[in-house]
Amino acid sequence: MLGRFLEITVPAPRILESWRFWESLGFAGAPVGETWTHRCAVATDGRVAVGLHEADVPPCTLTYVRPDLARHLPALESVGVEFEARVLGDDRFNEASFTAAGDQPFRLLEARTWSPPARAQPSPFGWFEEYAIPVRDLAAARDYWERLGFVAVEEREYPWPSLALTSDTLDVGLHAGPDLGGPTLVFATDDVAALRERLAAVGIETDARLPRALDPRLYLRVTSPEGLRLLAGPGTA
Repeated sequence: MLGRFLEITVPAPRILESWRFWESLGFAGAPVGETWTHRCAVATDGRVAVGLHEADVPPCTLTYVRPDLARHLPALESVGVEFEARVLGDDRFNEASFTAAGDQPFRLLEARTWSPPARAQPSPFGWFEEYAIPVRDLAAARDYWERLGFVAVEEREYPWPSLALTSDTLDVGLHAGPDLGGPTLVFATDDVAALRERLAAVGIETDARLPRALDPRLYLRVTSPEGLRLLAGPGTA
């Protein structure tokens, strides 16, 4: 219903610093087109892409591509989506935006704004598993995301109640309570100690504090210059 996932769009006022961070993690750069007038870059590990935009955009926006966008907006409105902004017209680059339950921003575009790189591969940070967000009401959030076309696949109790949702282009985790702290990219890795050493070698500091339920011997977290969290450990948190 939303289309094909393109990127997690983040504001990057210090875009060179942001790019160096993601490059240090082993993410590859993607060729960017000329759609936007502001400076931007894309970092990807082949499974998830982060769009770095030197512009005033909502943090951690899930951006999708939906060709013939205007024709599909009524179907989204029929399942409860309330659009906050639209740019539509034959002479415009069409886009629309809304905010989902859990205060998650979305943006829909009529076409891609960058091309996949030839050699993107999983980074040393681990295998990307899900985009995780905290929600206040797990049942209400589940209902909303399922109306957007996501499918609930697993209810989890450890380390706190959460729900895994899947789609053909992005897996999402809805996490009850404040412990997660904010939008988080979750990665699976078999050797956190080795990852910690690698990060130190390239000058990336891990967060001093983790959510209380996570064992620091098994998990680590870093925060990007844009404020996006990355959590690595033995499977989905």
